[in-house]
This record gives sequence, structure tokens and C-alpha cells, in this order.
Amino acid sequence: MSLSGAYDPANIFAKILRGEAPCAKVFEDDVALAFMDVFPQTAGHTLVIPKVACRTILDFPPDAFGAYMARVQRVAQAVEKAFAPDGVMLIQLNGAPAGQTVFHFHFHILPRREGEAMKGHGKAGMADMAALNAQAAQIAAAL
Repeated sequence: MSLSGAYDPANIFAKILRGEAPCAKVFEDDVALAFMDVFPQTAGHTLVIPKVACRTILDFPPDAFGAYMARVQRVAQAVEKAFAPDGVMLIQLNGAPAGQTVFHFHFHILPRREGEAMKGHGKAGMADMAALNAQAAQIAAAL
């Protein structure tokens, strides 16, 4: 999919926001929802999605950035506290050629350890939901 186009309210993140699809929830308020990626590239791979319906950073409302990014930072701090990694990677992709697979603007938060390889997205298959729920609880406790 290209950078332009209409927002699809049937995308999986929109369904999660409406409660039509499950997730291993970490945090939710009126601005954002954070949950575990079901195709994690590292243990603790967390997604933070805004509650604004938009496809990419290019169509995200400028006046909503501050509040949303405060949530991204807060969740990243909790991931760091919960997993004590050597580093924390934040990834934000726009358009299929850039690697975006769900066309609802979002950030990936990935705890990284020195010398540990990162799995390709979707390469290791879907994670165990019990393990994801345990990780979500660990991050939520650190908030």
C-alpha cells in the first residue's frame, strides 16, 4: 500500500480499539492504547497506537502529537524498567515499502540486548498469548 489512501476501519488495530479483536493490553487511556505485538521481534515488543484514525505519521493531526508521544515515552520507560535491556528501539514505519503492515499509525517499542539478534517481523510465527499477557502485566506493573 502506498502512503496515500483512505483509512480502512476494518484494519486489525481499529478492531482492537473497538474491542472486536483481542490484545494483550499494557495500557489504555483516552489518547492511546499499548499492547504486545503478536509477532514479536524481541521479548517485550510493545505497540502504542493512537485512538485517532489515521494511516501514517503523514496524516496524523499535528496538535495530537504531544499527548500521543507522551504515552509512547511513558510506555517505553515502563518497558525499560520491566525488562532492563541494554537499549530500547522505537520504530515507526510509513507505507508498505517502508515495512508498514498495519495501516494505522503506530510505534513499535523493542527492548534490545547486546549481541541478541532481532527476529524478522512475523518470521517466528505468532507468540503464545499466555506469554504475551505475562509480559503485558510486567510492563503494566512498571507504569
